[in-house]
Amino acid sequence: MLMPRQPVPSLSLPLVGGGAFDLAEESSPRGTAICFYRGLHCPICAKYLEEFEKLADDFAERGVGTIAISSDGEERAAEMKSKINAEKLRFGYDLPLAKAREWGLYISTSKGKTSIGIEEPALFSEPGLFLINPDNTLYYMSVQTMPFVRPHFRELLGAVDFAIEKNYPARGEYTGEV
Repeated sequence: MLMPRQPVPSLSLPLVGGGAFDLAEESSPRGTAICFYRGLHCPICAKYLEEFEKLADDFAERGVGTIAISSDGEERAAEMKSKINAEKLRFGYDLPLAKAREWGLYISTSKGKTSIGIEEPALFSEPGLFLINPDNTLYYMSVQTMPFVRPHFRELLGAVDFAIEKNYPARGEYTGEV
């Protein structure tokens, strides 16, 4: 289980359009917001990522890098990026499901075609939203077992503002006896 203020698993993936994302190489002064999404087949993900794209500059103004990641291959990830007209948000692809599990993401099996007529992969990860400190320790995380009821990016921006203003530490770090 991932713990606040502790190092997160390594994460290195190819990016749609070329290049690579390596969390250990990120240089954003306040860290990185990572949104793991289900894949092209998920209409809720597309709507969710549209909001992330619209706020990518707001995150950047606060010194936070942004990336959307799925286990989809390059073609499907590129199609999602195009579908939401992403210009600022980076898209990583080919997330190994074993790596998704290391990050605490839930794995689902295919139920066939979705409501938008796109086949689900045989296995894929469910959504998760993470804010990683520049030293690659966990600041915030939220993982879902379903595509529904996700944290709002605007609220996460408000939390970033509060954390900056108050020098607020990551919480949930206690691991002793209870």
